[in-house]
Amino acid sequence: MRILVSNDDGIEANGLRVLADSLARLGAVTVVAPDRNRSGASNSLTLDMPIRVKTVADGWHKVNGTPTDCVHLALTGLLEQSPDIVVAGINDGPNLGDDVLYSGTVAAATEGRFLGLPAIALSMDSHNPTHYDTAAVVALRLIELLQNQPLAANIILNVNVPDRPLDQLKGLQSTRLGHRHKAEPVVCSKDPRGNPIYWVGPCGAEADAGPGTDFFAVRDGYASVTPLQVDLTRHQVLDELGVWLQGISL
Repeated sequence: MRILVSNDDGIEANGLRVLADSLARLGAVTVVAPDRNRSGASNSLTLDMPIRVKTVADGWHKVNGTPTDCVHLALTGLLEQSPDIVVAGINDGPNLGDDVLYSGTVAAATEGRFLGLPAIALSMDSHNPTHYDTAAVVALRLIELLQNQPLAANIILNVNVPDRPLDQLKGLQSTRLGHRHKAEPVVCSKDPRGNPIYWVGPCGAEADAGPGTDFFAVRDGYASVTPLQVDLTRHQVLDELGVWLQGISL
């Protein structure tokens, strides 16, 4: 099996190393990752400048671009052989609910799905994790299951794992995305010359986080496994929208 591993925390991230080392028992692992932390990059592609790739220790590829750049390059020309699956992570910090819209980790997996491969995004429910190995085992088990029982071709698995020892993980749960309250306000400061600068504020607190959501499962000690799809169309309101649009005359 050929496995492409990427992330958004950068090529020096501990979670990336643990994931790559663990997945090596399933086959040939290729790592293509950003040269620095690119958290929050979402699905952005670098289109206004060339992208440079350097091969570093262990044959890993370091890219001066986004997580999406990394996977796109890997699957459209960088690698001599196409991988069988894309796995992104292990991310420091969760990607729950609305986080998936901003997450570079989820975006790396999404790009793999765009380009025709099964894809998994893997995150820890801690910004300073100590149990990456738990998430790595979850990834191994999911990939083994995918090999024997493939899912529909349009599914991306978004996985969030509590930061606890494996023997304290209650199991895996199929979940839906929860929802957060709106983000906290930006933090305004000044640079040394007195000009205003802004930091994006923290994400909002949990809002829709009851049973069945990814928030609830992780808080209850389970790894949440949420099936994502690329199609963002809200199909159930198409007819309603059509009626509404009849009120416009050109």
